[in-house]
Amino acid sequence: MDPRELTLAVTAAANALYESLSPEELAVLAAVFSQLGDTLITLAAQKALLDLRREDCGD
Repeated sequence: MDPRELTLAVTAAANALYESLSPEELAVLAAVFSQLGDTLITLAAQKALLDLRREDCGD
């Protein structure tokens, strides 16, 4: 998928949610997605570090 198409899809989803949720619900959903993003990057970073250490040890 073209990166511009991805951002368009995300923006469309955000606009649809904006139309159907209250400000309080939007705030909770935004917090959930922020936490999800933080958790995914933490998992990816930890895996990359462990993979690098395994390579350095010759495993």
